Amino acid sequence: MLLQSTTELRAPRPVRRRQMRSAALLGVLVGLTACDNTFDMDMRRFADGGLSTTQAAQSATTAARPKADARGVISYPSYQVALAKRGDTVANIASRIGMAPAELGRYNGVSVDARLREGEVLALPRRVAEPTTGVIQPTDNIDITALAGDAIDRAGTTTATPVATVTSGEQPTRHRVKRGETAYSIARTYGVSVRALADWNGLGSSLTVREGQFLMIPVKVDAPVKPTRVSQPGQGSTAPIPPSSAKPLPKDEAKPAKAPTPTSPKLEETRTPASTARMSLPVAGKVTSLFDADKAGYILVSAGPGASVSAAASGTVRLVSKDVEGEEIVVIDHGDGTQSAYSFISGIKVKKGQKVKRGQQIATASKNQYNAIQFLVFKGTEPVDPMPYLN
Repeated sequence: MLLQSTTELRAPRPVRRRQMRSAALLGVLVGLTACDNTFDMDMRRFADGGLSTTQAAQSATTAARPKADARGVISYPSYQVALAKRGDTVANIASRIGMAPAELGRYNGVSVDARLREGEVLALPRRVAEPTTGVIQPTDNIDITALAGDAIDRAGTTTATPVATVTSGEQPTRHRVKRGETAYSIARTYGVSVRALADWNGLGSSLTVREGQFLMIPVKVDAPVKPTRVSQPGQGSTAPIPPSSAKPLPKDEAKPAKAPTPTSPKLEETRTPASTARMSLPVAGKVTSLFDADKAGYILVSAGPGASVSAAASGTVRLVSKDVEGEEIVVIDHGDGTQSAYSFISGIKVKKGQKVKRGQQIATASKNQYNAIQFLVFKGTEPVDPMPYLN
């Protein structure tokens, strides 16, 4: 397989546009496969422009969800919600708050006997008796006690010590989930972390949302600013003794010659035959943009409009659809938890469930600003670098 020299492997511009296209592709894959437990593609490792909400978590601290009363009711000035307990159904909650199960279930788009997650939020279609603590009112006095929730998102993979939890009486925005939305897209829309959204609404580790579901958007608060300790001039430091006062200055020594810059590796001379690789390039072009786990979980392979796009390996077509921008996509399952995805294509020639062989044409390259196709490889739910599969 041929690669351009390293000096040519630069991302095409505009980069932001390409990242948005990647995010759109990943979003539709998640939405269309959410009901299939064998093909879970949350793609949570994508950062800038992908499905990660770490950037939102860094720029906004969210308050802790207020505590509910014994019935699970939280009362705000303009609406009320009820929180599910372990093992609850809609009928259980309706019985506790004195409401008809059918009314409560219909308002939230869920059956009365559906088992709910612990902490899951149900919006109340009408007000019930107020909690003994009364209606939650906004307050300017925010009690800062431990900030753990979003600190973990901001810290990435490092270990962080919780420093504060923020509580606030501000009424949160209430969002009703629309078709195609995910916990990630909703969190990005409101500029909060997906972790905070899950904690406020009891979404669990699966982060599953359903069409018609009501979600409370976590309330943002300003994180406390830690004062900087300033020392007086001359304190905390000792002036060094001049070398000349104790011993003569060192002699000038010749500086070593700067090591020459190594030449770019000739990747085409180290390639292995395509027949021995686990996958082959889907088009007869060159890789113009490499995999970047933090920004772009795919590679771009040059291809002019109408160029034949082939299956990288044998497998079963798992998905044939379009993303939110109308771009056609194909996903092929190769077994052992490995899938490949193809975008910037048109004229799809396969159907969902169809068996395909390596090298079999599945589509043609579309006309796009990158003059390339987008190629992704997943191992389970994790996006991985396609290059080891191609070499």
